[in-house]
Amino acid sequence: MPAVSKGDGMRGLAVFISDIRNCKSKEAEIKRINKELANIRSKFKGDKALDGYSKKKYVCKLLFIFLLGHDIDFGHMEAVNLLSSNKYTEKQIGYLFISVLVNSNSDLIRLINNGIKNDLGSRNPTFMNLALHCIANVGSREMAEAFASDIPRILVAGDTMDSVKQSAALCLLRLNRTSPDLVPMGEWTARVVHLLNDQHLGVVTAATSLITTLAQKSPDDFKTSISLAIARLSRIVTSASIDLQDYTYYFVAAPWLSVKLLRLLQCYPPPEDAALRSRLTECLETILNKAQEPPKSKKVQHSNAKNAVLFEAISLIIHHDSEPTLLVRACNQLGQFLQHRETNLRYLALESMCTLASSEFSHEAVKTHIETVINALKTERDVSVRQRAVDLLYAMCDRSNAKQIVAEMLSYLETADYSIREEIVLKVAILAEKYAVDYTWYVDTILNLIRIAGDYVSEEVWYRVIQIVINRDDVQGYAAKTVFEALQAPACHENLVKVGGYILGEFGNLIAGDSRSSPLVQFNLLHSKFHLCSVPTRALLLSAYIKFINLFPEVKATIQDVLRSDSQLRNADVELQQRAVEYLRLSCIASTDILATVLEEMPPFPERESSILAKLKRKKGPGHLPDIDDARRNVNGSTEHSESTEATSKSSPSLMTDLLPTNRPRPASSSPIMLSAGTMSSSHPFTDLLNLNSTPSAGGSLLIDVFSDNSTPASMDVSEENFSRFVCKNNGVLYENQLLQIGLKSEYRQNLGRMYVFFGNKTSTQFLSFSSVVASQDTLKTQLNVQTKTVDPIIEGGAQVQQILNIECVSDFTDAPVLNIQFRYGGALQNIAVKLPVMLNKFFQPTEMTSQDFFQRWKQLGAPQQEVQKIFKAKHSMDTDVTKAKILGFGVALLDGVDPNPANFVGAGVIHTKSTQVGCLLRLEPNTQAEVKVKHTHTHTPNPVLNHNIPIYRVTVCVFVFVQMYRLTLRTSRDSVSQRLCDLLSEQF
Repeated sequence: MPAVSKGDGMRGLAVFISDIRNCKSKEAEIKRINKELANIRSKFKGDKALDGYSKKKYVCKLLFIFLLGHDIDFGHMEAVNLLSSNKYTEKQIGYLFISVLVNSNSDLIRLINNGIKNDLGSRNPTFMNLALHCIANVGSREMAEAFASDIPRILVAGDTMDSVKQSAALCLLRLNRTSPDLVPMGEWTARVVHLLNDQHLGVVTAATSLITTLAQKSPDDFKTSISLAIARLSRIVTSASIDLQDYTYYFVAAPWLSVKLLRLLQCYPPPEDAALRSRLTECLETILNKAQEPPKSKKVQHSNAKNAVLFEAISLIIHHDSEPTLLVRACNQLGQFLQHRETNLRYLALESMCTLASSEFSHEAVKTHIETVINALKTERDVSVRQRAVDLLYAMCDRSNAKQIVAEMLSYLETADYSIREEIVLKVAILAEKYAVDYTWYVDTILNLIRIAGDYVSEEVWYRVIQIVINRDDVQGYAAKTVFEALQAPACHENLVKVGGYILGEFGNLIAGDSRSSPLVQFNLLHSKFHLCSVPTRALLLSAYIKFINLFPEVKATIQDVLRSDSQLRNADVELQQRAVEYLRLSCIASTDILATVLEEMPPFPERESSILAKLKRKKGPGHLPDIDDARRNVNGSTEHSESTEATSKSSPSLMTDLLPTNRPRPASSSPIMLSAGTMSSSHPFTDLLNLNSTPSAGGSLLIDVFSDNSTPASMDVSEENFSRFVCKNNGVLYENQLLQIGLKSEYRQNLGRMYVFFGNKTSTQFLSFSSVVASQDTLKTQLNVQTKTVDPIIEGGAQVQQILNIECVSDFTDAPVLNIQFRYGGALQNIAVKLPVMLNKFFQPTEMTSQDFFQRWKQLGAPQQEVQKIFKAKHSMDTDVTKAKILGFGVALLDGVDPNPANFVGAGVIHTKSTQVGCLLRLEPNTQAEVKVKHTHTHTPNPVLNHNIPIYRVTVCVFVFVQMYRLTLRTSRDSVSQRLCDLLSEQF
């Protein structure tokens, strides 16, 4: 036992902690805690005249027990009573208990607020600090309503001590973050700014944090802080370390305050006053100069503090973007960090230079470090630093170095980490398009990109290639020749087949004069890839074939044979079958003139923001994408990329709206694909590159509606495919089809649960009018409460949204709620119903028990209606580790060494509902070689005509088979619970 000093007023607490530390097992610890809790409870209930020392000691013990992970459901009132004590130690323990254990919705909040109000009005600085700390730690809305008007008054009062001002500023900052609408803006705002001139640097530091947060919300109210912040910063950076001895950290004067002041100045533009601006420039130059000085200490803390101030100063220089000299100096100093041995400094330098690259003053200075950045891309070990290097190359790219940077990115892409490949692909595609003077280089680059990282080339990339090729006549022949040569490789990525099929279908005639790329050779080359492709790509190739019939009449018979084959006309996929039938019919009955009209070349696409850039903006998020689209640097003279992400999302449909919607489900009442002259003048031709999904013109169509479907949709089935997989786990994919993926992540505590449902759009097209509703049967509604939060009605292509479900178990139940999802995709209404994996076992709390306690309880639950037993054949091979994991995942505690047979598994837990608690004991007995007797009887009856004297005889054969079996026994205090748990668990083995 550790020695307890004579002056220690809580010897009992020290003894109790020592006893806990000396416990040899978890059971011994729980036993000792339960004994102490019983003792404390009896003291609180029995002895009404308990003195402050005893209350403090017992409340401390309760706090210690809570910190060990045990629930505390009493003692709160005694802690509140300690607030009225005049002794610091007793009041401190009371506030500590309240800060840690009292819920913001507790009924005691009013009493606590009264105690806090008394301490705030006591003018005792120690008691005032304790009260302010408690308000900041709890930070509830009720406390904000009660004290939001008192704390500013304390903060700006002239007789308030410095330590109290610090606490008041930080407390007000906390309330502003939790309940910003409750913090009033009044006359105190002008007075709090003057705290920046306070002699106590601790007060200045706390006030700076508060003013920075408030200035972000109401910048005009705190404009006067600019001059005061610059004056204070000037005094700090020009002072020697000995002048601020109490606030000097490893020879750096007040580094935390310097960083906060620099951050405050970033809330405003450069000062308009010339003298003030000159003083700020001097401060920044001094910081840059000090960073170049030899280090005054070899300790890492010294360099960290100095670099923290330096990087924040550079951030301010970049924010102002008005001093060319400072920007170039900042760039040069960051360049020195690019080869620093500290990984964090290299990362920060690359990140800051990304922002500097967008400034007209420092862009050229950033470009001088291109070789260092490329070398970092090749040799850096940390993937996050390599990603920042990619960002910097992207940001510094212009027409003069575009080919070099794109080539380096393509070279790195072959060995890049999988986590950043998609982002690199998008950036290469954007740079190649933006800075392409010769569009043949652009075509070569994108095809090379598909070859190197085809799996990471999104639809937006190859959509954009097709759009550019169609809009530029000078590159169409070269594109056709290039994709034809690329398709001759033995292994081609499917995205290359898509590009090749589309371009050859439109412009294959431009290279048909060469015998090596004759029409028949082109067709055979494309058709050799047909069987290797997915359904959407096959649909695109069928569309290319019908285009070939228009371009090359000599291959018409060959293509018709392909369309007429059983593999096409009787294809299991409706889309492919419909295209084959309609294209075959069109080629047979339409004249040459009609074919030429219907299948003419696609018209040019309207110019708009690149869908690739829009996707990269969504992927990186606002504020994270280096701006390479400034009008200053747009070498092509176009400002099409300078629009905001918001404008992008509101613009007319772009290439992302599924250029070839072959996998788009059709409404039940929609017409099949029709080809007419009227469809070619669609206002948005880019929604279907080959115009094969357009609506027929009013004047009638060329084809008969051979697949008209006016039937009503069938009733919606509830998907239970993955329901049973979640019995023993809480996370995973619940449902997935070609459009939508639904993932789950859930957590449960006693009778409450929270489920996070993730809806992922697997397509490149928006889901519109998206809704998700949980439905329950009438009986289940009384047993299970499920509250849902609304979900965003629009899910962008490739995006994911989250919905939160709050669950409360009122009583035991057997059914499960159903999640009904509805949205529109490509004009078609989609309905999906999925059974939510909310089972009774999710509300288990595991219970540790000794062998004696287990069998004693087992006997108490011996009534016939309390036990359910099931013997069943093992569905999977018996594995001890897997079985243990499933039992633990089921929610019970696995009790080792309880059952006499070590091969058996024993568990215990308590089902928590709002109305009651149900204890549960289970026993799983595996039998690896259970003998099963199979009896087979055969009866033979002779022909009565031929063998009337031969008697009837019967043969019985007995076969003994050894199989793996389980016997599962559950005992609970409620028979319906036993049966439900047995059914759930037995399905897992």
